[in-house]
Amino acid sequence: MESESLGESKMTFVAILFGLTYVCLLLFQKHRWKIALASAALFVVLGYLPLGKVLPSIDFNVLMMIGGTMGLVSLFIDSGMPARMADLLICRTPDVRWAVVALSVFAGVISAFVDNVATVLMVAPVALAISKRLNISPVGPIIAVAVSSNLQGAATLVGDTTSILLGSYAGMDFLDFFWFMGHPGIFWVVEIGALLAAAVLFLLFRREKEKVDICDVKIVRDYLPSYMLLGTVVLLILASFIPNKPSITNGVICVTLCMVCAMIEALKNHDADRILKPVKEMDYETILLLAGLFVVIGGITEAGLVDAIAELFVKLGGDNIFVIYTIIVWASVLFSAFIDNIPYVATMLPVVQGMAATLGVEPYLLYFGLLVGATLGGNLTPIGASANITAIGILRKNGYEVSARQYARIGVPLSLAAVFSGYLIIWLLWA
Repeated sequence: MESESLGESKMTFVAILFGLTYVCLLLFQKHRWKIALASAALFVVLGYLPLGKVLPSIDFNVLMMIGGTMGLVSLFIDSGMPARMADLLICRTPDVRWAVVALSVFAGVISAFVDNVATVLMVAPVALAISKRLNISPVGPIIAVAVSSNLQGAATLVGDTTSILLGSYAGMDFLDFFWFMGHPGIFWVVEIGALLAAAVLFLLFRREKEKVDICDVKIVRDYLPSYMLLGTVVLLILASFIPNKPSITNGVICVTLCMVCAMIEALKNHDADRILKPVKEMDYETILLLAGLFVVIGGITEAGLVDAIAELFVKLGGDNIFVIYTIIVWASVLFSAFIDNIPYVATMLPVVQGMAATLGVEPYLLYFGLLVGATLGGNLTPIGASANITAIGILRKNGYEVSARQYARIGVPLSLAAVFSGYLIIWLLWA
């Protein structure tokens, strides 16, 4: 009894510390990386996460992907390609509202095949260039890019880390996301949600009717960074078919192509400083923020808080498959708005499988519900997904602060539209 009481007290304190961490992250956005690292240090010092489990709790694959892509994108920006893409997009849209919608759809298409964070790093420069040319704030367009990239990240096996987790656990390959066991795959569910989200985005920007009458297309100075980004996409897709590959494979791909591109650029321009440019352009505050959050999540997982949440689903659902499915989807939306969805999905997958076995049903309905809820729910808050954190970091780097209200104006309605449509379609297909 005494040990059980101590365990409950420990979990309560961990929940309070975790809650305070996220409240501070929302209130003091300029110091979020410091708050995350301080909270991570507290979890370790207080013994809630053993020192030997600190490094394993950090997803170095994600951090390497972010760092490598940031560096490669800096060369991509210098090449003039984002500015050219911005000009071409502007030439084909009648006003600002259509430009924002087109940009978000463009980001979503890329995100279906590239990590969400990488997509934001690639497309945000285009949004910045468009906003500069039209003399508007880039806050709305870049938030739209981040949200759209999160919405479509679950469409394919390589689009998001949560998809990779599901594919590995359920034994699904790249093509299974398009057609699986005689049914349309999760790809089509996500795309329908993305179309609804695009319609909602158009309504949100319906008053932005400033005419787009600029059509001066810039010249690309160097196509190598663009080819390297395309090569990154191809290699990430090919890597998805490799069985039992190292967990940092995607990160190694991004870092390696960044280094190769930087070295070739240095040789072509006879300028050794070009090798250091990608290193200087990395957003280290975002990387440190994510590293700290990984440790915090590791701490609450070690303390049993995530497991307690998972067990709650079983108690609330009973034997009703519809009730269980509904709880999984919408509870995942709620929790992933504040908890990183990677450890959450990793923890919930075996729980979902156990629930399906108990009910005597195939687990795929619950798997897909979990994926939709956990992946799309991160859009409800600016700290609910790595792509959102990255987008806000880019805006801050360019002198723009984003309030929670500014973010919620776009993130909440787009998320709810996409999740609700996915919730209904998955039930109709797999119930």
